Amino acid sequence: MKQNLMKKVMGTIGMAVLAAGILAGCGNSEDRENTASDQAQAATSSFSESSAAEDSSDAGGQNAETERTTAALGDLEVRFGDEGEPFALHMENNETAEAIVRYVGTSDWRLPIYDRDDDVDYSVMEYYDIPSRYEIPAEPETVTEARAGDVFYSDPNRIVLFYHDAEISEEYVKVGTFDATDEFISAVENNPVLEGWGNKIIQIAQP
Repeated sequence: MKQNLMKKVMGTIGMAVLAAGILAGCGNSEDRENTASDQAQAATSSFSESSAAEDSSDAGGQNAETERTTAALGDLEVRFGDEGEPFALHMENNETAEAIVRYVGTSDWRLPIYDRDDDVDYSVMEYYDIPSRYEIPAEPETVTEARAGDVFYSDPNRIVLFYHDAEISEEYVKVGTFDATDEFISAVENNPVLEGWGNKIIQIAQP
């Protein structure tokens, strides 16, 4: 009788121990899963923060590059005639204007002014041909209106200056603007013909 009672007690204790072990195992498994989940979330968060920092750095670098490019273009100095007063040509920020600034930076330009195209209204504009050795990139767009002081590039290798307002329909790239003061307009209109050339000239240089 006592032996049967002891067996029952021992059996009950064994089952209790077994149940405790199973519960402990389940708890450890859940802890491991929770730990793994936390680690994955931490890694994802770290990666996202790193990517955001890199994107911010890239954006900052691009902005800085744009600012440097704009600052590098600046103004060019233009004279109408050999003895003319200098006027500032405020350059646009595009690849065509950048090429012009770069070339003028290596050698000042002294360009003749032509008036031999019958279909051009020379009372509002004039143009200057750039030597063909200069390769100037351009993506022209249709321009229907020009303001006094606007300067355009016309492919191939031609600079077009409007010194009065005009309605037009041309394929141009805008490369710069003059302040259309009375002094500026007078300088363009009264540019003297260069003796011995039969043409007027324009000088373009770095300030």
